[in-house]
Amino acid sequence: MESESGTEGQRRPVVATERGSVRGVTEERGVAAFRGIPYAASPVGALRFAPPAPPPGRPGVRVAAHAGPDVPQAPSRLAVVTGPHETHGDEEGCLTLNVWSPEGALEPGAAPRAVLVWFHGGGFTTGSGGWDWYDGARLAALGGIVVVTANYRLGALGWLYLPEIGADNLGSRDQAAVLYWVRDNIASFGGDPSLITVGGQSAGAYCALCLAMDPGTRPLVRRVIAESGPWGLAPQEPAEAVEVAAAYLRVRGVRHLSELREMTAERMVSAYGRLSAERARPGAVGPPMYPVLGGAGLPVAPLAAVAAGGLDGKDVLLGSTQDEMTAFRAASPAGFPMEGATERVFGAGVTEIASRCAERGRPAYAYLFTRRPPGDDGRLGATHCSELPFLFGNFEAFAEAPMLGAVDGSDRALARAFGGALASFVATGRPDGGAGGGAGEGRGPWRPYEPGTGAEVRRFGPPVH
Repeated sequence: MESESGTEGQRRPVVATERGSVRGVTEERGVAAFRGIPYAASPVGALRFAPPAPPPGRPGVRVAAHAGPDVPQAPSRLAVVTGPHETHGDEEGCLTLNVWSPEGALEPGAAPRAVLVWFHGGGFTTGSGGWDWYDGARLAALGGIVVVTANYRLGALGWLYLPEIGADNLGSRDQAAVLYWVRDNIASFGGDPSLITVGGQSAGAYCALCLAMDPGTRPLVRRVIAESGPWGLAPQEPAEAVEVAAAYLRVRGVRHLSELREMTAERMVSAYGRLSAERARPGAVGPPMYPVLGGAGLPVAPLAAVAAGGLDGKDVLLGSTQDEMTAFRAASPAGFPMEGATERVFGAGVTEIASRCAERGRPAYAYLFTRRPPGDDGRLGATHCSELPFLFGNFEAFAEAPMLGAVDGSDRALARAFGGALASFVATGRPDGGAGGGAGEGRGPWRPYEPGTGAEVRRFGPPVH
C-alpha cells in the first residue's frame, strides 16, 4: 500500500495496481473497500464480442469508492423471491471488480490473506458483482480473508455464439480475466495469490467449477465453493448454440453481423428478452444462451471433467437449498413436481461431485440449507438464492425479499455459522469456523463427504420434515 499520512491515509487507503493506483474507503470493522476497479477495457465498438482486452492505464490515483455500472441486462425473473434490484446498465466501464481487505491486511509486513473470488448468479442473464447483495465487507471481517466480486458479460453480450466474429463464451473469458487480474494484483491488497478460492452461486457456481478445471485457469485456483449450481443443466452443444444465435439474429432483424457492433445495448437486451419468451419451456431453468461445450473455458462438460480428475488437488465445498425449484414456480405449470426437479437440477449433482472427489482421495464438504422465511406456507421453503443473505450477512440488502422475511437473533447466529464455515474453508481448506454454535446440526467438526457411509451433509437451518 502506498503511504498517505495520518488518519486520512488509514481512512482512504491507496493501493498500487499494474494499471495505476486506486484509493479505497475504510468501512465498518476496519475493512478497506475498493470498488469499480477495471480489469478489462470497456467492451464497446470493436471490442463488443471480442475477448476481454487489458484496461488502459491512467495517471494519478483512481477513486475506487463506488461500484462500476452493471452489464446491460433485463430484470431478473427471480425478483419474485429475491426482491427487486435496481440496475444501472452501461457497457462503458462495466468490466470492473471490487475488493474488500480485512483490517490489518494492508499494514506493512502483514501476513498475506487467503482470497475468495466470487461470481454472482442470475442464469447467465442478470446480476452484478457490484450489488449490495454481494458486498464483501462483513464476510472479509468475519473470516479475515480478502473478498473479490466482479461483473462479467451477460445474455447475448456474453453468451451469443458467433465464433466467426470472436463471440465464444465471452462471459467465461471475462471471468478468466478476473482471475488473471487477481493473480497479478491481489498481493497489493493484502491477498495471497497462491491461496485463491473461486466461488459462486447458481450460474456463478457452474462457472466457478469450470474455472477450477479449465487448463487455462486451473493453476490459479486452490479451492472451490459452489452454491446451488444447476448441475442438471448440460452444457449447450455447438449446434444448438448456432441455432439459438440464428434465432436471435432473426428476432433482431440482423442481416449482417457487423450490425451487432453498432446496435445499442438496449436493443440487444430487448431482443434477448423476446427470444427468451419464445423459447421458454415449463420448468426450464436454463436460459437461451449459456456456456457452449468446446468453447472457451469449457473443453469438457463439468461433471465429466470432475469424473476424469479435474478437481484433483483442489479443496471443494458445495451444496444446495432444500427447495431450489420453488423460485422457478412462476415459469412452471400447476402440479409441476418441484421436489423431484430440485433433486434433478441441483441436488443430485452435489452428491455426484462430492462422491467423485472422495473416490479420488480429495475432501469435499457438502451442505444443505434449510432455513425458510417466517410464516412460509410451503410455497417457497428454502428456495433458490435463500442462503445468500446468510453468506454475506447483508440482510438489509434483501429487505424486500420474500425468501428472507423478518430476521431474528437465530438468523444472525445462522449467518455467523454459515459465513464463518465458508470463510474458514477459504482460509484453511476446512470449514471448521462454522462447527457447532448454530452451524446447522452442531455436531462438531464438519466431516468431508464419504459416499455409501451415510456420511455428513451438513445442514444449515432447522430439521427437514
